[in-house]
Amino acid sequence: MLRDKRGVERNLQALASLASAVSDAEVMLELADEAGDDEALREAQDRVADAEGLLADAELHRMLGGEHDASNAIVTVNAGAGGTDAADWAEMLVRMYMRWAETRGYKSEILDAQAGEEAGLRSVTVTLAGDYAYGYMKAEQGVHRLVRISPFDAQKRRHTAFASVSVWPELDDSIDIEVEDKDLRVDTYRASGAGGQHVNKTDSAVRLTHMPTGIVVQCQSERSQHKNRAQAMKVLRARLYERAQKEQKEKLEAMGGEKNEIGFGSQIRSYTLHPAQRVKDHRTGVEVGNAQGVLDGDLDGLIRAALLESARGEVS
Repeated sequence: MLRDKRGVERNLQALASLASAVSDAEVMLELADEAGDDEALREAQDRVADAEGLLADAELHRMLGGEHDASNAIVTVNAGAGGTDAADWAEMLVRMYMRWAETRGYKSEILDAQAGEEAGLRSVTVTLAGDYAYGYMKAEQGVHRLVRISPFDAQKRRHTAFASVSVWPELDDSIDIEVEDKDLRVDTYRASGAGGQHVNKTDSAVRLTHMPTGIVVQCQSERSQHKNRAQAMKVLRARLYERAQKEQKEKLEAMGGEKNEIGFGSQIRSYTLHPAQRVKDHRTGVEVGNAQGVLDGDLDGLIRAALLESARGEVS
């Protein structure tokens, strides 16, 4: 009920902001028409652009009507094929998502990170907290491919690296996912940080293994073992919920005779940094020439196109 109330309040606030922006744009257009000068016209154009942006956001939110779309997101990035380049690529992706979150006013927190052998990260889990974080980030699930001149190759050859992105909603207490103590193995270990930062001298990091499913989650972001366990439980509950949803979907597809492939499949997006810079989303065909801008967090256009494509697929 509380989540529904917050959702209604968000929608009302969005409508009020849109109505105010449209009203401001109308006033400025009238003033620009009366004044007839370039400065007034530019101001009016800016107000119209603001209203169009809010309208686009409202249309996107209308598509984000899934059960947990308004929730915070739990994002895990795992390095794939590509050795050290893949580990570096995983770290670049996490940076990209945290930059994107910052531009939207979201809060981000790294819960756990496993360093690569030479550089980068083999695996990292981060939470992105803000309205519709999961609804947006679910468009990023899949395999991401990087093509560039490897900074780890002394001969400066072009390398290809892969990393996978998994996204789950952070579940609130209204979702009943039962996890019994007897099904958990709890391991504690000493937390570590890059360059010796924030290294604890106690075993505060927590690893949870859910014995029936084999799901393993861990957290070392807090100095308190109790807080790390609570964060790890959030991630575990989210992954168990996602697993239950997937199993239910598979059963329904089997009953209907569908034979859909389940797995990573091919990459959803390619990021090419050499010889030319471009990012191409293979689901939508959208290409962006400013690859560095995307890696710095300019993801809204790619995410919007992917969500629109998904919505069209569900309707057809």
